[in-house]
Amino acid sequence: MRYLFVGDSMTIGASGDYTWRYRMWRHLVAQGEPFAVVGPRDGLYDRAADDAVSADYADPSFPPHARRHLAGWGEGWLHLAPLIGDVVREHRPDVLLVSLGLIDLGFYTDAGQTLGNVERFIAGARAAAPGIRMVLLPVIPNTRADLDPDFAGQCAELNTLLAKAVAEHDTPASPLLLASRPDGYDILLDTYDGTHPNAAGEHKLAAAFADAMYQAWDLGAPYTEG
Repeated sequence: MRYLFVGDSMTIGASGDYTWRYRMWRHLVAQGEPFAVVGPRDGLYDRAADDAVSADYADPSFPPHARRHLAGWGEGWLHLAPLIGDVVREHRPDVLLVSLGLIDLGFYTDAGQTLGNVERFIAGARAAAPGIRMVLLPVIPNTRADLDPDFAGQCAELNTLLAKAVAEHDTPASPLLLASRPDGYDILLDTYDGTHPNAAGEHKLAAAFADAMYQAWDLGAPYTEG
């Protein structure tokens, strides 16, 4: 099974982070089944350089071949929908694990416009690989939502639209799944700045994807913190 991690700053991570991608990789290794992590990028975001040029993962033993991804600091559905077709054709993933939406709503598009980019992303991935599977994570509002009711409303609206889109576009040939919000996720306890996951948050994000695949598709196993 070939996995592609797709996401924004919560997925790419910054210098010194483990990332939830690392937590998922450890979980997959523990299953003892063959798999690969694929994608065109492998770096972390470097705040000083303002670019994804860091290789300073918290665990230096995280192997380079497992660091692959399609994630970007400040990138959302708007930015990655035009890229996904070519990336899928080149890297041939079987499963996309996607965490996007917060940056779109925060800076670029409203919930309805974001949904249009979600649908373009799904169509682009399927045009490149008609049998591809996708797991989408709902938007997890950050601390801005506590201070901005309109933003909080947009997050809730997008999650409603995502659930409807998954129900509408899911097919036996190309399964589409909406994961549950990570169990017990608390932005005050599971992030280091109100947005980006700390170690506890990384485990919970990885668990949301792993448990969704196991429960819906019998793929893998329930998440354990390895």
